[in-house]
Amino acid sequence: EVQLVETGGGLVQTGGSLTLSCQGSGLIFYNDGVCWFRQVPGKEREGVSCISTRHDITYYADSVKDRFTISSDNARNMVTLQMDSLKPEETAVYYCAVGHDYVRAGVDPFMYEYEFWGQGTQITVSS
Repeated sequence: EVQLVETGGGLVQTGGSLTLSCQGSGLIFYNDGVCWFRQVPGKEREGVSCISTRHDITYYADSVKDRFTISSDNARNMVTLQMDSLKPEETAVYYCAVGHDYVRAGVDPFMYEYEFWGQGTQITVSS
């Protein structure tokens, strides 16, 4: 059974930092694209960042460039998202997703569906 478990969410003040982790089991992060999405109730899901786990190519939404850093530890089957300078409007549930390596394919990875999803972790940025 494939499982993705996100950890690291919580409450942080504006300008603070958090690190999210996505731990995979039942699959191997090697030829996959792993992404982070976020969603606020009543709003559309938003792509945050993706990584090509085999080629270590990264992709970021414009809104998080230079503040967020995605990385992959294939030996541990884990992808992390370091988030700095957080803003109140980034309060959301953050989800990890695994699927085809669209980053390596050179297309917008946020436009595609992903095969496996985690349960999500809440991040609240207080003003």
